[in-house]
Amino acid sequence: MKPFVYNALPSRVIFGSNTLYQIKDELRLLGKNRGLVLSTAGQHKAASQVSNLLGEFSVGCFNGAVMHTPITVTNDALKIVMETKADCIIAIGGGSTIGLAKAIALNTNLPQIVIPTTYAGSEATPIIGQTENGVKTTQRTLKVLPEVIIYDVELTKTLPVPITITSAMNAIAHAIEALYSKDANPFISMLAEQGIEALARAIPIIYHSPLDSAARSDALFGAWACGTCLGAVGMSIHHKLCHTLGGSFSLPHAETHTVILPHAVAYNESATTEVMARVAKALGVSNAAQGLYDLAAQHGAPTSLKEIGMNASDISLAVEIACASPYWNPRPIEAKAIHNLLSNAFYGKRP
Repeated sequence: MKPFVYNALPSRVIFGSNTLYQIKDELRLLGKNRGLVLSTAGQHKAASQVSNLLGEFSVGCFNGAVMHTPITVTNDALKIVMETKADCIIAIGGGSTIGLAKAIALNTNLPQIVIPTTYAGSEATPIIGQTENGVKTTQRTLKVLPEVIIYDVELTKTLPVPITITSAMNAIAHAIEALYSKDANPFISMLAEQGIEALARAIPIIYHSPLDSAARSDALFGAWACGTCLGAVGMSIHHKLCHTLGGSFSLPHAETHTVILPHAVAYNESATTEVMARVAKALGVSNAAQGLYDLAAQHGAPTSLKEIGMNASDISLAVEIACASPYWNPRPIEAKAIHNLLSNAFYGKRP
Protein backbone atom coordinates (compact mmCIF):
# COMPACT_ATOMS: atom_id res chain seq x y z
CA MET A 1 0.00 0.00 0.00
CA LYS A 2 1.35 3.40 -1.00
CA PRO A 3 1.44 6.19 1.63
CA PHE A 4 -1.55 8.54 1.50
CA VAL A 5 -3.36 11.34 3.32
CA TYR A 6 -7.15 11.47 3.60
CA ASN A 7 -9.14 14.33 5.13
CA ALA A 8 -12.82 13.52 5.78
CA LEU A 9 -15.22 16.42 5.19
CA PRO A 10 -17.71 17.32 7.94
CA SER A 11 -21.14 17.23 6.28
CA ARG A 12 -24.43 15.64 7.33
CA VAL A 13 -26.01 13.64 4.47
CA ILE A 14 -29.65 12.55 4.34
CA PHE A 15 -30.38 10.20 1.42
CA GLY A 16 -33.68 8.62 0.41
CA SER A 17 -37.12 9.34 -1.01
CA ASN A 18 -39.36 12.16 0.24
CA THR A 19 -36.56 13.40 2.48
CA LEU A 20 -37.44 16.97 1.48
CA TYR A 21 -40.11 16.88 4.18
CA GLN A 22 -37.38 16.78 6.84
CA ILE A 23 -36.23 20.30 5.94
CA LYS A 24 -37.75 22.04 8.96
CA ASP A 25 -36.24 19.47 11.35
CA GLU A 26 -32.82 19.98 9.79
CA LEU A 27 -33.10 23.74 10.20
CA ARG A 28 -33.98 23.24 13.87
CA LEU A 29 -31.00 20.91 14.35
CA LEU A 30 -28.74 23.72 13.16
CA GLY A 31 -30.32 25.98 15.77
CA LYS A 32 -31.65 28.37 13.09
CA ASN A 33 -35.09 29.80 12.39
CA ARG A 34 -34.77 32.29 9.51
CA GLY A 35 -34.05 30.40 6.31
CA LEU A 36 -33.67 32.11 2.93
CA VAL A 37 -34.43 29.75 0.03
CA LEU A 38 -32.39 30.04 -3.17
CA SER A 39 -33.13 28.79 -6.68
CA THR A 40 -32.87 29.71 -10.33
CA ALA A 41 -35.79 31.47 -12.01
CA GLY A 42 -36.78 28.18 -13.61
CA GLN A 43 -37.10 26.45 -10.25
CA HIS A 44 -39.06 29.10 -8.39
CA LYS A 45 -41.93 26.64 -7.78
CA ALA A 46 -39.58 24.21 -6.04
CA ALA A 47 -38.23 27.07 -3.93
CA SER A 48 -41.77 28.09 -2.98
CA GLN A 49 -42.49 24.50 -1.93
CA VAL A 50 -39.47 24.49 0.36
CA SER A 51 -40.45 27.88 1.76
CA ASN A 52 -43.95 26.57 2.49
CA LEU A 53 -42.56 23.48 4.22
CA LEU A 54 -40.45 25.75 6.44
CA GLY A 55 -43.51 27.82 7.32
CA GLU A 56 -42.67 30.42 9.94
CA PHE A 57 -38.98 29.49 9.62
CA SER A 58 -38.77 30.93 6.10
CA VAL A 59 -37.92 34.56 5.35
CA GLY A 60 -38.66 34.17 1.64
CA CYS A 61 -36.99 33.20 -1.63
CA PHE A 62 -34.33 34.54 -3.95
CA ASN A 63 -34.76 33.06 -7.44
CA GLY A 64 -31.87 34.76 -9.23
CA ALA A 65 -29.17 32.07 -9.30
CA VAL A 66 -27.44 31.65 -12.69
CA MET A 67 -24.56 29.64 -14.15
CA HIS A 68 -20.95 30.21 -13.14
CA THR A 69 -21.83 32.26 -10.01
CA PRO A 70 -21.23 35.82 -11.26
CA ILE A 71 -20.18 38.24 -8.52
CA THR A 72 -22.95 40.67 -9.52
CA VAL A 73 -25.66 38.12 -8.72
CA THR A 74 -24.00 37.22 -5.43
CA ASN A 75 -24.04 40.89 -4.44
CA ASP A 76 -27.77 41.10 -5.22
CA ALA A 77 -28.42 38.02 -3.07
CA LEU A 78 -26.32 39.39 -0.21
CA LYS A 79 -28.57 42.46 -0.09
CA ILE A 80 -31.59 40.18 0.41
CA VAL A 81 -29.75 38.28 3.14
CA MET A 82 -29.12 41.53 4.97
CA GLU A 83 -32.68 42.83 4.49
CA THR A 84 -34.33 39.61 5.70
CA LYS A 85 -31.82 38.95 8.50
CA ALA A 86 -31.55 35.36 7.31
CA ASP A 87 -29.58 33.03 9.58
CA CYS A 88 -29.41 30.04 7.20
CA ILE A 89 -29.21 29.57 3.44
CA ILE A 90 -31.25 26.81 1.80
CA ALA A 91 -30.49 25.97 -1.83
CA ILE A 92 -32.65 23.79 -4.05
CA GLY A 93 -31.42 23.02 -7.55
CA GLY A 94 -28.20 22.24 -9.35
CA GLY A 95 -24.72 23.70 -9.47
CA SER A 96 -25.86 27.26 -10.20
CA THR A 97 -27.98 27.53 -7.08
CA ILE A 98 -25.55 25.64 -4.87
CA GLY A 99 -22.76 27.87 -6.16
CA LEU A 100 -24.71 30.95 -5.09
CA ALA A 101 -25.31 29.47 -1.63
CA LYS A 102 -21.59 28.87 -1.29
CA ALA A 103 -20.81 32.42 -2.38
CA ILE A 104 -23.16 33.77 0.29
CA ALA A 105 -21.56 31.50 2.90
CA LEU A 106 -18.12 32.69 1.84
CA ASN A 107 -19.15 36.27 2.54
CA THR A 108 -21.29 35.73 5.63
CA ASN A 109 -20.33 32.41 7.29
CA LEU A 110 -24.02 31.46 7.31
CA PRO A 111 -24.74 27.70 7.40
CA GLN A 112 -26.15 25.99 4.32
CA ILE A 113 -28.72 23.28 3.72
CA VAL A 114 -28.59 22.15 0.09
CA ILE A 115 -31.13 20.04 -1.79
CA PRO A 116 -29.60 18.91 -5.09
CA THR A 117 -31.94 18.22 -8.01
CA THR A 118 -29.19 17.38 -10.52
CA TYR A 119 -26.12 15.15 -10.42
CA ALA A 120 -23.39 17.82 -10.54
CA GLY A 121 -22.01 16.95 -7.09
CA SER A 122 -20.89 20.42 -6.06
CA GLU A 123 -22.91 20.13 -2.86
CA ALA A 124 -20.34 17.65 -1.51
CA THR A 125 -17.32 19.90 -1.98
CA PRO A 126 -15.56 22.78 -0.20
CA ILE A 127 -14.91 24.32 -3.63
CA ILE A 128 -16.44 27.47 -5.08
CA GLY A 129 -16.10 28.85 -8.59
CA GLN A 130 -16.97 32.50 -9.22
CA THR A 131 -16.98 34.63 -12.35
CA GLU A 132 -15.92 38.27 -12.52
CA ASN A 133 -15.14 40.29 -15.66
CA GLY A 134 -15.34 37.18 -17.83
CA VAL A 135 -12.86 35.13 -15.80
CA LYS A 136 -13.86 32.18 -13.62
CA THR A 137 -11.68 31.42 -10.63
CA THR A 138 -11.99 28.71 -8.00
CA GLN A 139 -10.92 28.35 -4.42
CA ARG A 140 -11.10 25.62 -1.79
CA THR A 141 -12.23 26.53 1.73
CA LEU A 142 -14.34 24.81 4.39
CA LYS A 143 -16.29 28.06 4.70
CA VAL A 144 -18.31 27.05 1.62
CA LEU A 145 -18.89 23.38 2.49
CA PRO A 146 -22.63 22.87 3.12
CA GLU A 147 -23.47 21.72 6.63
CA VAL A 148 -26.39 19.55 5.48
CA ILE A 149 -27.17 17.81 2.18
CA ILE A 150 -30.67 16.44 1.60
CA TYR A 151 -30.82 13.98 -1.28
CA ASP A 152 -34.41 13.25 -2.32
CA VAL A 153 -34.69 10.75 -5.17
CA GLU A 154 -38.25 11.91 -5.92
CA LEU A 155 -37.03 15.40 -6.82
CA THR A 156 -34.79 14.03 -9.58
CA LYS A 157 -37.52 12.15 -11.44
CA THR A 158 -38.67 15.30 -13.20
CA LEU A 159 -35.14 16.27 -14.24
CA PRO A 160 -35.32 16.35 -18.07
CA VAL A 161 -33.44 13.49 -19.70
CA PRO A 162 -30.95 15.72 -21.62
CA ILE A 163 -29.97 17.48 -18.38
CA THR A 164 -29.83 14.14 -16.59
CA ILE A 165 -27.30 12.77 -19.06
CA THR A 166 -24.97 15.79 -19.09
CA SER A 167 -25.23 16.22 -15.33
CA ALA A 168 -24.29 12.56 -14.83
CA MET A 169 -21.33 12.90 -17.21
CA ASN A 170 -20.23 15.95 -15.22
CA ALA A 171 -20.27 13.82 -12.07
CA ILE A 172 -18.29 11.00 -13.72
CA ALA A 173 -15.60 13.56 -14.58
CA HIS A 174 -15.04 14.25 -10.87
CA ALA A 175 -14.44 10.59 -10.14
CA ILE A 176 -12.09 10.00 -13.06
CA GLU A 177 -9.87 12.93 -12.16
CA ALA A 178 -9.90 11.78 -8.53
CA LEU A 179 -8.52 8.39 -9.59
CA TYR A 180 -5.40 9.93 -11.16
CA SER A 181 -5.11 12.86 -8.74
CA LYS A 182 -1.78 13.41 -7.00
CA ASP A 183 -3.86 13.33 -3.78
CA ALA A 184 -5.47 9.97 -4.58
CA ASN A 185 -6.10 7.63 -1.67
CA PRO A 186 -7.68 4.16 -1.34
CA PHE A 187 -11.01 5.31 0.12
CA ILE A 188 -11.67 7.99 -2.48
CA SER A 189 -10.52 5.72 -5.32
CA MET A 190 -12.96 3.03 -4.18
CA LEU A 191 -15.76 5.60 -4.00
CA ALA A 192 -14.81 6.94 -7.44
CA GLU A 193 -15.16 3.52 -9.05
CA GLN A 194 -18.50 2.96 -7.32
CA GLY A 195 -19.74 6.34 -8.51
CA ILE A 196 -18.72 5.78 -12.12
CA GLU A 197 -20.28 2.31 -12.14
CA ALA A 198 -23.56 3.54 -10.61
CA LEU A 199 -23.93 6.41 -13.09
CA ALA A 200 -22.94 4.35 -16.12
CA ARG A 201 -25.53 1.76 -15.09
CA ALA A 202 -28.24 4.39 -14.53
CA ILE A 203 -27.84 6.51 -17.67
CA PRO A 204 -29.21 4.00 -20.24
CA ILE A 205 -32.15 3.08 -17.99
CA ILE A 206 -33.13 6.68 -17.30
CA TYR A 207 -32.77 7.51 -21.00
CA HIS A 208 -35.51 4.99 -21.80
CA SER A 209 -37.46 5.14 -18.50
CA PRO A 210 -37.00 8.55 -16.82
CA LEU A 211 -39.21 7.65 -13.83
CA ASP A 212 -37.39 4.44 -12.92
CA SER A 213 -36.87 4.77 -9.16
CA ALA A 214 -33.96 2.35 -8.88
CA ALA A 215 -32.02 4.03 -11.69
CA ARG A 216 -32.70 7.49 -10.29
CA SER A 217 -31.50 6.28 -6.89
CA ASP A 218 -28.33 4.84 -8.45
CA ALA A 219 -27.68 8.11 -10.27
CA LEU A 220 -28.16 10.22 -7.15
CA PHE A 221 -25.88 7.94 -5.13
CA GLY A 222 -23.32 8.14 -7.94
CA ALA A 223 -23.55 11.92 -7.88
CA TRP A 224 -22.87 11.99 -4.14
CA ALA A 225 -19.97 9.55 -4.50
CA CYS A 226 -18.38 11.50 -7.35
CA GLY A 227 -18.98 14.83 -5.63
CA THR A 228 -17.29 13.52 -2.50
CA CYS A 229 -14.29 12.63 -4.67
CA LEU A 230 -14.21 16.16 -6.08
CA GLY A 231 -14.25 17.60 -2.58
CA ALA A 232 -11.52 15.34 -1.21
CA VAL A 233 -8.72 15.52 -3.78
CA GLY A 234 -7.33 17.89 -6.39
CA MET A 235 -8.50 18.00 -9.99
CA SER A 236 -6.45 18.39 -13.19
CA ILE A 237 -6.66 19.22 -16.90
CA HIS A 238 -10.30 18.30 -17.43
CA HIS A 239 -11.63 20.70 -14.79
CA LYS A 240 -9.17 23.41 -15.75
CA LEU A 241 -10.38 23.34 -19.35
CA CYS A 242 -14.04 23.28 -18.35
CA HIS A 243 -13.64 26.25 -16.01
CA THR A 244 -11.85 28.13 -18.78
CA LEU A 245 -14.53 27.39 -21.36
CA GLY A 246 -17.39 28.14 -18.98
CA GLY A 247 -16.02 31.25 -17.32
CA SER A 248 -14.41 32.91 -20.33
CA PHE A 249 -16.73 31.81 -23.15
CA SER A 250 -20.02 31.33 -21.25
CA LEU A 251 -20.46 27.73 -22.36
CA PRO A 252 -23.03 25.69 -20.39
CA HIS A 253 -21.43 23.91 -17.45
CA ALA A 254 -22.58 20.28 -17.61
CA GLU A 255 -22.55 20.16 -21.42
CA THR A 256 -18.97 21.42 -21.46
CA HIS A 257 -17.90 18.68 -19.03
CA THR A 258 -19.67 16.11 -21.21
CA VAL A 259 -17.88 17.19 -24.38
CA ILE A 260 -14.40 17.63 -22.87
CA LEU A 261 -14.27 14.49 -20.72
CA PRO A 262 -13.47 11.86 -23.39
CA HIS A 263 -10.73 14.08 -24.84
CA ALA A 264 -9.19 14.89 -21.45
CA VAL A 265 -9.15 11.17 -20.67
CA ALA A 266 -7.50 10.44 -24.02
CA TYR A 267 -4.92 13.18 -23.30
CA ASN A 268 -3.94 11.57 -19.99
CA GLU A 269 -4.28 7.94 -21.04
CA SER A 270 -0.60 7.30 -21.77
CA ALA A 271 0.37 8.53 -18.29
CA THR A 272 -2.43 6.74 -16.40
CA THR A 273 -2.85 3.33 -18.03
CA GLU A 274 -3.73 1.52 -14.80
CA VAL A 275 -6.31 4.14 -13.83
CA MET A 276 -7.89 4.10 -17.29
CA ALA A 277 -8.23 0.33 -17.10
CA ARG A 278 -10.18 0.78 -13.85
CA VAL A 279 -12.35 3.46 -15.46
CA ALA A 280 -13.06 1.24 -18.46
CA LYS A 281 -14.03 -1.63 -16.14
CA ALA A 282 -16.39 0.61 -14.17
CA LEU A 283 -17.97 1.77 -17.45
CA GLY A 284 -18.18 -1.78 -18.77
CA VAL A 285 -16.14 -1.02 -21.90
CA SER A 286 -12.68 -1.81 -23.29
CA ASN A 287 -11.44 1.78 -23.77
CA ALA A 288 -12.23 4.56 -21.29
CA ALA A 289 -12.09 7.56 -23.64
CA GLN A 290 -14.11 5.91 -26.37
CA GLY A 291 -16.57 4.48 -23.84
CA LEU A 292 -17.23 7.93 -22.40
CA TYR A 293 -17.74 9.42 -25.85
CA ASP A 294 -20.16 6.64 -26.78
CA LEU A 295 -22.04 6.93 -23.47
CA ALA A 296 -22.77 10.56 -24.28
CA ALA A 297 -23.42 10.13 -28.00
CA GLN A 298 -25.74 7.14 -27.65
CA HIS A 299 -27.94 8.94 -25.14
CA GLY A 300 -28.45 12.25 -26.93
CA ALA A 301 -25.81 14.36 -25.20
CA PRO A 302 -23.65 16.86 -27.12
CA THR A 303 -20.27 15.64 -28.34
CA SER A 304 -18.78 18.84 -29.77
CA LEU A 305 -17.97 22.30 -28.46
CA LYS A 306 -19.33 23.70 -31.72
CA GLU A 307 -22.86 22.50 -30.98
CA ILE A 308 -22.89 24.08 -27.50
CA GLY A 309 -21.93 27.54 -28.71
CA MET A 310 -18.16 27.83 -29.02
CA ASN A 311 -16.49 29.50 -32.01
CA ALA A 312 -13.48 27.95 -33.71
CA SER A 313 -11.70 31.30 -33.45
CA ASP A 314 -11.79 31.00 -29.63
CA ILE A 315 -9.70 27.83 -29.43
CA SER A 316 -6.34 29.59 -29.39
CA LEU A 317 -7.43 31.98 -26.64
CA ALA A 318 -8.80 29.07 -24.60
CA VAL A 319 -5.44 27.30 -24.89
CA GLU A 320 -3.65 30.44 -23.76
CA ILE A 321 -5.90 30.87 -20.70
CA ALA A 322 -5.75 27.19 -19.75
CA CYS A 323 -1.96 27.10 -19.96
CA ALA A 324 -1.36 30.48 -18.30
CA SER A 325 -0.84 29.24 -14.74
CA PRO A 326 0.98 25.98 -13.90
CA TYR A 327 -1.01 23.18 -12.28
CA TRP A 328 -0.46 19.47 -11.69
CA ASN A 329 -1.56 16.91 -14.27
CA PRO A 330 -0.34 13.33 -14.75
CA ARG A 331 0.81 14.24 -18.26
CA PRO A 332 2.71 17.54 -18.74
CA ILE A 333 0.58 20.43 -19.99
CA GLU A 334 1.75 21.22 -23.51
CA ALA A 335 0.07 24.04 -25.43
CA LYS A 336 0.25 22.29 -28.81
CA ALA A 337 -1.28 19.11 -27.41
CA ILE A 338 -3.99 21.07 -25.57
CA HIS A 339 -4.80 22.87 -28.83
CA ASN A 340 -5.22 19.49 -30.48
CA LEU A 341 -7.43 18.30 -27.60
CA LEU A 342 -9.71 21.32 -27.93
CA SER A 343 -9.82 21.06 -31.72
CA ASN A 344 -10.93 17.44 -31.48
CA ALA A 345 -13.52 18.44 -28.90
CA PHE A 346 -14.71 21.36 -31.04
CA TYR A 347 -15.47 19.13 -34.00
CA GLY A 348 -16.71 16.21 -31.91
CA LYS A 349 -14.10 13.72 -33.08
CA ARG A 350 -14.34 10.33 -31.38
CA PRO A 351 -11.08 9.63 -29.47
